Amino acid sequence: MKTIELALPPEEAASEKRISAIIRRQLQLSSSDTVKFSINKRSIDARSRDVKVRLLVSVAVNEELPKKETEPRHLQNISAKEPVAVIGCGPAGLFAALRLIELGYKPIIIERGKNVKGRRRDIAEINRKGIVNPDSNYCFGEGGAGTFSDGKLYTRSGKRGNIQKVLETFIQFGANGDIAVDAHPHIGTNKLPRIIENMRNAILECGGEIHFNTKFISFELEGNKIKGIKTRSLSNGTETSVKTKAVILATGHSARDIFEYFHQNKFKIEAKSFALGIRIEHPQSIIDAAQYHQTARNEFLPPASYALVSQQNNRGVYSFCMCPGGIIAPAATAPGELVVNGWSPSKRNNPYANSGVVVSVDGNDFLRFSKHGELAALRYQQEIEKKSFLAGGGDLKAPAQRMADFVNKKISSSLPSCSYIPGIVSADLFSVLPKEISLPLQSALKDFGKKMPARHGGKGYFTNEAVLVATESRTSSPVRIPRDAATLMHTELSGLFPCAEGAGYAGGIVSAAMDGERCAEAAGNYILA
Repeated sequence: MKTIELALPPEEAASEKRISAIIRRQLQLSSSDTVKFSINKRSIDARSRDVKVRLLVSVAVNEELPKKETEPRHLQNISAKEPVAVIGCGPAGLFAALRLIELGYKPIIIERGKNVKGRRRDIAEINRKGIVNPDSNYCFGEGGAGTFSDGKLYTRSGKRGNIQKVLETFIQFGANGDIAVDAHPHIGTNKLPRIIENMRNAILECGGEIHFNTKFISFELEGNKIKGIKTRSLSNGTETSVKTKAVILATGHSARDIFEYFHQNKFKIEAKSFALGIRIEHPQSIIDAAQYHQTARNEFLPPASYALVSQQNNRGVYSFCMCPGGIIAPAATAPGELVVNGWSPSKRNNPYANSGVVVSVDGNDFLRFSKHGELAALRYQQEIEKKSFLAGGGDLKAPAQRMADFVNKKISSSLPSCSYIPGIVSADLFSVLPKEISLPLQSALKDFGKKMPARHGGKGYFTNEAVLVATESRTSSPVRIPRDAATLMHTELSGLFPCAEGAGYAGGIVSAAMDGERCAEAAGNYILA
């Protein structure tokens, strides 16, 4: 057995026959030798015009390749076991439930939104009519925000848990095995719903419970100890008490009513810094040319992506959730607010590339909301989303401006075609975004143009063919729900485990999933103590 690294032209990296021939040549094997190989990692190296695909390959010469050791989830019947309430059915909640089953506990998931099939209808209403169901939308419902916003599985949070285990779980429930190989794995919005449904079915088959269209109302406490939760059915208004010693709170970064509940009941929460800006859309061909140093993308290369960072006026400005071949989506969770996000199908074959470009904000920016205490950052976020909605003129039409026009403070006389289905309208984004966002953004876009210049007669990143669409404001939670670093339990409420993005401890599908597992283990330890 050998492990070798290869840097190949894209057309060769796409051919098993060519890879085998190159391995033979590199290892100086004879024609009588047998070669079998498997690809462990795959990435694109586009640092020069001669774009390469880098492969890390395991090779067996004159023997069989050992089978890759993947351990599926060992799920068991837990219908009669100790219950643990899980509030939220996003990646954190789903992975918490799966881990609880492995540990011998019965998860009872409470989800305000609908299952993935029901969510599709509500999302269609958002896109076609600008009607937002505040409980079932791009953010709320089975699978959480990730289900209908791309399914990127890349994370740098390796110290927080077992990334490979998360990827293998997605594969166990139907994802393509390539996600365990690609440097930047991605499932695609078109494929995620089926995988999420498979996870749901596994939880139910083991005896777990999932209650859709059901809203968390309050904790049931004995002193400072969790004894249960109260819920309300959104279908018929019935209130129910769920008795449990432990609650995993995995509600996501947009569940503002949870923050309001904590604030009103004087349970400890904290205002948290986050980032806010716009979503930028280019023709995908411009990004391909700039990144691959070619006038036309090689058919064996995927649509190009980018990651850009700039420091402006002591603020970080960076690209966020970049979607090659993607679509800009309306992600508001309440009427009268405008939020945009992005997603890509598995093939990433739409003609546009979009990415959030956001600016860091901190306590000084939301000082004027200090009377709201721990909700100051949330109120700041809300104000900008409402201003964006008004600037779009209603029906979730989004205010937009061509890139060079924005930098030059010029109202765009026309706008390019855009993937955002509700539609875009020309607006002065300097009047929509506060100056602590608009000014660093203005400078950063010029800097990004230098980092991704025009090449070989094409266009670079800084072009008036790109359009800025407001507002990208849900990068992370504006509130943190504090927890003890060792027990993962709320610092004041025993038995409550604030989890993942909604509590301020994760930043994407994989990191949320890992945090869900950690909270499940912590809840189990608490019950046993």
